[in-house]
Amino acid sequence: MLNRVITISREFGSGGRELGMRLSEKLEIPFYDKELISLTAQETNLSETEFLSYYESIPVTEQSLEPTIYTSFSPLYEVPISDQVFLAQSRVIKSLAEQGPCIIVGRCADRVLEDSINLFVCAGIEYRIERITSLNKDLDLEIIENKIRETDRKRKDYYQYYTGCEWGKAQNYHLCLDSGLAGIEACYQAVLSYLAYCN
Repeated sequence: MLNRVITISREFGSGGRELGMRLSEKLEIPFYDKELISLTAQETNLSETEFLSYYESIPVTEQSLEPTIYTSFSPLYEVPISDQVFLAQSRVIKSLAEQGPCIIVGRCADRVLEDSINLFVCAGIEYRIERITSLNKDLDLEIIENKIRETDRKRKDYYQYYTGCEWGKAQNYHLCLDSGLAGIEACYQAVLSYLAYCN
């Protein structure tokens, strides 16, 4: 029986969330993705709207620092809100892990936790555009591509800023999967096979 947390890092549109949900259902363990937003908002005493304005963002440089970037919702008075949000989110992630096996998508959980099984899901840009288009038929292809590239850039910058590691680099994960080559079903089966040998 699985006794560790599974973390899933993913390129935007690659199907990492879908993979996580399927694994959660199969393994009968909790799944956390957007749920972490409300949990961390509660931890910081910020409204979800306020929280989202700092979520997955990194502090501005000292030269452009604005007084409004500081708050006193925690004892770390002179720490940018985005840093405080990350620390609060990390506490929530550790607390969830202490409760037992679960699946956590994104949020640098693979670096926050010390004994998790870490997956990375990627895919070519064409596959991701096609996948998102199939889910949102009214969106313009150029808008979709720009959204993919911008989201990936933000995730990469955020991950590197808070972990010092390179997002998407194979050595940082236990298993990397290309959903564009074989689809989500094949990734799902590959992960189940891999987990069978993880103790």
